[in-house]
Amino acid sequence: MTTVLIADDQPMQRFGFRMLLESQDDMTVVGEAANGHEALQLIAQNQPDVALMDIRMPLLDGIEATRRIIRTGSRTRVLIVTTFDLDRYAYDGLRAGASGFLIKDALPEELLSGIRAVASGDAVV
Repeated sequence: MTTVLIADDQPMQRFGFRMLLESQDDMTVVGEAANGHEALQLIAQNQPDVALMDIRMPLLDGIEATRRIIRTGSRTRVLIVTTFDLDRYAYDGLRAGASGFLIKDALPEELLSGIRAVASGDAVV
């Protein structure tokens, strides 16, 4: 079972991700965070396999949250999922230690296969 944390400041986006992930027999959502600080707390508590991390969030953005997750030595792998198709964001996220980068307009199957790939140690871009 792959455990996933959803970090996104938009409640409807988190709801959509949760509905998709919970429809899978091999995935379970262990928490939802509305900002990077909440994500860090929930990752420390739950140690999910994968964190879906939005970039633009209040208080602490997804790039800095990713950097801090990696710095702690957590086993959680980060898959950045954002609406912004900018090379700079992809580069910054991967440089911070993310295992992958997807645009939110990706097909549901692409998101699911991305989560599975990242959980198994592969990279997704």
